[in-house]
Amino acid sequence: MTDNVTVLSPPVPAVPLAPLAPAAPAPAPAMAQGAAPRHALSRLLKAWPPLVMFGIAWVLVMLVVALFADVLAPMSYSHLDLKARLAPPSFMGGSAEHWLGTDELGRDVLSRLVISVRISLLVAFVSTVLSASVGVLLGILAAHFRGWVEQVVLTLIDFQASMPFMIIALAVLAFFGNTLPLFIALMGFYGWERAARIARGLTIAANEQGYAAAAREIGASPLRVYGAHVLPNIASTLIVSVTLTFPEVILLESGLSFLGLGVQPPMTSLGNMVGYGREYLQTAPWILLAPSAVIVLTTFSVSMVGDWLRDRLDPTLR
Repeated sequence: MTDNVTVLSPPVPAVPLAPLAPAAPAPAPAMAQGAAPRHALSRLLKAWPPLVMFGIAWVLVMLVVALFADVLAPMSYSHLDLKARLAPPSFMGGSAEHWLGTDELGRDVLSRLVISVRISLLVAFVSTVLSASVGVLLGILAAHFRGWVEQVVLTLIDFQASMPFMIIALAVLAFFGNTLPLFIALMGFYGWERAARIARGLTIAANEQGYAAAAREIGASPLRVYGAHVLPNIASTLIVSVTLTFPEVILLESGLSFLGLGVQPPMTSLGNMVGYGREYLQTAPWILLAPSAVIVLTTFSVSMVGDWLRDRLDPTLR
């Protein structure tokens, strides 16, 4: 009897499969490839508009001129050269010694313009700081004490808003005389009622927030609550208000100096130069046009930057 023998065939070795090559990515459309740079450029222009960049650059230039006026001025702003009086600027046929020409006394217009920028910015900066400090202090006091203190502050605000500041300035300068410290202190009372209204409203709203109540609960003094917690949270709106007051002070100083009640000779300011140049508008217009252009560009730039800061810092406009 034969046995059934099962013959097992040897195992077939497994052949490794070649890895699949990744599919080549489809070429991006030309429009999609150029969309990213254009989108980035549009976002950059939206965040930093060209006019705002110009305004920031102009303000920085004015600050540099004010800080280094003694170095940048070609000659002394009070130097007289009667032989070169009413000389035209170099681009109108005048000599290269006086780039912007000379005035009726032969004084270099460029040198006077550089010193005028320093004086006008000094008056505007110190006056704006004084105005903002007084307004913020009274606004916080009114919001903290309420009652009769708030009514007194609101009455002062309404009285200040109802009186034309130009008339008050004319009366004070005519009665007490005109000196630079008095003039700066007088300019410091311009616009404080606006800062007081804003500070009062923001402080009342901040007092209702949790962080102010928490600071009081742990025993913080009112000075610490307002100085370390409330004021930093309302500072952005106050800064915007200050940037809008600054150009108004420049225009007010220019107007008073134009009338002869601002910065007095031998000192000079932008408004002072415009006031003296109005008599030579037809014969020597460069005396008036140079400071007028600086006034317009400076106020425009500061106002533009202030509006941009308001949009950037106000959370309701984001």
